[in-house]
Amino acid sequence: MTTQSSSASIWQQTARLTLSTPVQATLYISLCALTIWTVYFTTYPAVHDKVHSLRHHTLMVSCH
Repeated sequence: MTTQSSSASIWQQTARLTLSTPVQATLYISLCALTIWTVYFTTYPAVHDKVHSLRHHTLMVSCH
């Protein structure tokens, strides 16, 4: 009975930590940063051409 109780307690603690606001905020910011990084530095021609000037203006990257 104690093993089942401690197992449930561990799951509750894990769920509480996972659903906490700081964890959600960190995951959201990380996902947004990864998305922006992927769009800015893609070599896929259609996307690269659309964000080319934006990338150079916002990141102050010299043109190639």
